[in-house]
Amino acid sequence: MKSKLLLLAGMFYASAFSQTIELEQFATGFSNPVEVVNAGDSRLFVVQQGGAIRILNSDGSTNPNPFLNISGLVNAGGEQGLLGMAFHPDYATNGFFYVYYTNTNGDNVVARYAVDPGNPNLSTGTGTILLTVDQPQSNHNGGCLRFGPDGYLYISKGDGGGGGDTQNRAQNKELLLGKILRIDVDGAAPYTNPATNPFVGVAGADEIWAYGLRNPWKFSFNRLNNDLWIADVGQNEIEEINKVDPTAAGLNFGWRCYEGSAEFDMSQCTQGMDVVMPFAEYIHSSSRCSITGGYVYTGETYPELQGKYFFADYCSGEIGTISTVGDGTVTFIDPNVGNITTFGEGNDGELYLAAGGAIYKIIDSTPVSVTEYNNTMFAVYPNPASNVVNIRNKQGNYASQVTVYDLSGKLLINKTLDNVETNTLDTTNLPSGLYMLAVTDSNGAKYSYKLSIK
Repeated sequence: MKSKLLLLAGMFYASAFSQTIELEQFATGFSNPVEVVNAGDSRLFVVQQGGAIRILNSDGSTNPNPFLNISGLVNAGGEQGLLGMAFHPDYATNGFFYVYYTNTNGDNVVARYAVDPGNPNLSTGTGTILLTVDQPQSNHNGGCLRFGPDGYLYISKGDGGGGGDTQNRAQNKELLLGKILRIDVDGAAPYTNPATNPFVGVAGADEIWAYGLRNPWKFSFNRLNNDLWIADVGQNEIEEINKVDPTAAGLNFGWRCYEGSAEFDMSQCTQGMDVVMPFAEYIHSSSRCSITGGYVYTGETYPELQGKYFFADYCSGEIGTISTVGDGTVTFIDPNVGNITTFGEGNDGELYLAAGGAIYKIIDSTPVSVTEYNNTMFAVYPNPASNVVNIRNKQGNYASQVTVYDLSGKLLINKTLDNVETNTLDTTNLPSGLYMLAVTDSNGAKYSYKLSIK
């Protein structure tokens, strides 16, 4: 079960602290989770590499029976297995969802399934295969599925495996390997290709939306502005992140000609070829070696995280962030939870990640400091490990009283504080909701905050 989270947003304050991102363990007991998605409600669906999809409820509990179990169809292990899942935009009406898996022949399959009409926590268990792609080797399967803002299903395919893409598959527009594919699942069975795909009616496979990728391990759409973020695993030295407009079909991201922004193998590359260079990249140092793509934070709980793209390095276990409007500068932190295999986005825009057998929620535990007033200043911030708010003296003038009101103005807590450097306010007995908190210092000056208890 998850513990309560506290968020303080000062009505009049200026931050005096560097941002602190922490993880709250939300649930445990999963086997090799590789995807976490939502179906438009408060539930999360955790995809396990072995072939089962389990439901994670909003209180951190898990349902005893899998939502779907196709382990008999899946060849799991290494980079193979059940790798991706996406819910149809009209899932609430038609009940369709889509999965991506490696079949027992080692090839990659996209299939459609449906929820049980009588039980929202179970599927019918019967699928329809839409697409099967030959996979030459066991690695570089891609495996991410997302519906775009245009209603089409986007599919990531790795370059077919091995190292160095020796067959130059990612640049071969007749092959589906090393590409982002885009199909219309609402047309004639099993699917149709949108007329706006770049190679419809010309040389090249009609399913291709973009090419020149090595192994896109997760991509996502920013649900506020539709930007598409693609994390592409590098070869020897560079991991890359691409940010593009989803209307810009036909982009070439450069592999194998380029690894990131550096030349890799130009032997079959056209002079002056039009290549999209990464929005951001990082090199293999400090044990970094393989990117796990994530999401732009669009939730409302942590305003300071808004406009940041989250990703991770699988090998180092670090979380990385990039400003969506910045120059691509990457900032890393190490939460010490092990190998991060995937991120997840709740229906409310809050972010999660999977490491080992656990699902964690990303929180901003940065202290909130009030502006200086009458030569005093306090740091007021939540303690993510317990249900308390810390009130810390910053410049020698102590906090003397703290009060909490509900939004109707009813007094709920009135506590006289000790004349010490740091005081704590216990919020265990306050139910989830929004409150007003006021701290009075020893000179009688009062500072007001909004207190949100999750």
